[in-house]
Amino acid sequence: MKISKVRDMSDAELMLNMENLRRELLNLRFQLATRQLKNTARVKEVRHDIAKILTVEHERSIGLASKNGEVK
Repeated sequence: MKISKVRDMSDAELMLNMENLRRELLNLRFQLATRQLKNTARVKEVRHDIAKILTVEHERSIGLASKNGEVK
């Protein structure tokens, strides 16, 4: 997921995506622990996607994001 796509999402979409990603990360961790996970790189991708969403939420909360999605 690219950061530009994340910045284009509404707050409701961000919350929904965050919920889905956290649920997926939990499932991936269980699969990793039970040695059922084949694509271990997916754990890192999901963690990075969560970080991107948290970054955009923080930018919005402190008012850093401008209308065109760039940081001021």
